[in-house]
Amino acid sequence: MMLLKSLSFILAGLLALATAIPMPKALSSDVPTAASATDRLVFCHFMIGITSNRQSAADYDDDMQRAKALGIDAFALNIGVDPYTDTQLNFAYESAARNNMKVFISFDFNWYNTGQATAVGQKIRQYASLPAQLMVDGKVFASSFAGDGLDIPALNSAAGTEVFFAPNFHPGVGDFNAIQGALNWMAWPNNDNNKAPTPGHNVSVAEGDSKYIAALNGKPYVAPVSGWFSTHFGGEVPYSKNWVFPSDLLWYDRWQEILNLGPRFVEIVTWNDYGESHYIGPLSSPHTDDGASKWVMDMPHNGWLEMSKPFIAAYKAGEKSVNNYITEDKLIYWYRPTPKDINCDSTDTTMQGNPNNSSGNFFRGRPNGYETMSDEVFVVSLLTSPATVQVTSGSGSETFQAQAGASAFAAPMGIGKQQFSLLRSGQTVMSDTSLKDIVNSCICGIYNFNAYVGTVPPEKTIDKLQSAGLSMLNQGLTVPCPTNTLGLASPSATAQ
Repeated sequence: MMLLKSLSFILAGLLALATAIPMPKALSSDVPTAASATDRLVFCHFMIGITSNRQSAADYDDDMQRAKALGIDAFALNIGVDPYTDTQLNFAYESAARNNMKVFISFDFNWYNTGQATAVGQKIRQYASLPAQLMVDGKVFASSFAGDGLDIPALNSAAGTEVFFAPNFHPGVGDFNAIQGALNWMAWPNNDNNKAPTPGHNVSVAEGDSKYIAALNGKPYVAPVSGWFSTHFGGEVPYSKNWVFPSDLLWYDRWQEILNLGPRFVEIVTWNDYGESHYIGPLSSPHTDDGASKWVMDMPHNGWLEMSKPFIAAYKAGEKSVNNYITEDKLIYWYRPTPKDINCDSTDTTMQGNPNNSSGNFFRGRPNGYETMSDEVFVVSLLTSPATVQVTSGSGSETFQAQAGASAFAAPMGIGKQQFSLLRSGQTVMSDTSLKDIVNSCICGIYNFNAYVGTVPPEKTIDKLQSAGLSMLNQGLTVPCPTNTLGLASPSATAQ
């Protein structure tokens, strides 16, 4: 499950490796490990632990089709030891095969332990011969979340076949001589100890890239890409955790870095980890609720999925510019639903009771690191020719001159409606008002540092959580919380 996927449960000190910069910095254009275009693959991390409600392979078809259309080559199926794991793996492998997608297993060492090398190898063997299994260099591909110290020879022996194992080992900790590649999970700026940066302690994703590339010494690198990180579990669940990593324009900045870096593999973090707010898949993707619905409801991220399509195409082509892969004008925008200094202490779930904090990840009130987020509205323009981008946030309005290709802008956050327009020669080409107002009140009574993502032109249908994804919505809440309110006459009716 994704519940305890918070990195600090295991490696708070080890994850001193990583993360991204607030604004893009070009990486070296002659990185010796840059892969040729024909070798490049894009993965996306997919949480099997929240899919116990799926009844057949057909429940995976929409995910597979969307990912395939985006340019994703394979889902990394994150598994623990839940009793339904094999049922869901079989569904996923079956759906992937009939949708011309690939998948592979990513072992989550929040649930596995490093003494289980034989069990890991046996699980790889169980699925290795299925048609949808990703093969790399003629070997069965597999990965992990954490797992430093795993006995790789024992794994290989139990698998009974050649395995291309690219785990989330950590430089200076895991044995990089025993593996074929490595995944860097840390896709966010941090303080070198799995929390948001602090003065004098700011590690970028680009620095994490450099550490991994050095440790791999020419072996393939699985570079992470993520758009956001925010989690806000209080005492209403046993896995309390409450922090953010500064994200702002990270989704745009990191893709620019990827084009310059040119790693052999890229892994998007994630498709459906709603609990940590870094999903790009639909809210309607069938899943169970772990309590994340409180900050996920009415907060679609599908615009990030759309934005990444030309970047994925450029990356696979080995190009450093996305311009040739933009075929139509589009605006993608995102913002938090409230200013960061709003006070929700009197009703917030993290202020109730005495949650267990053995993980060190629980904080009362505003999430740890909240001050590193900007009170701004972010816009990425994907344009076939230059144009003016206009952002109206509440009572404020800003205009930006955007060139052909991809550009990113930030405007001050204003309370009220959010409108986005594209103009050429003084004439409006397209314009839309977001379904989500920014409000100066506590939605559902809690602090919500998740991002709302929209597009111009807007999506044709409103993406909503299904009933299973809303099942824990009211758990721990102290005020009423209307459900699925996007598109209703009064969007601000959700504010309590």
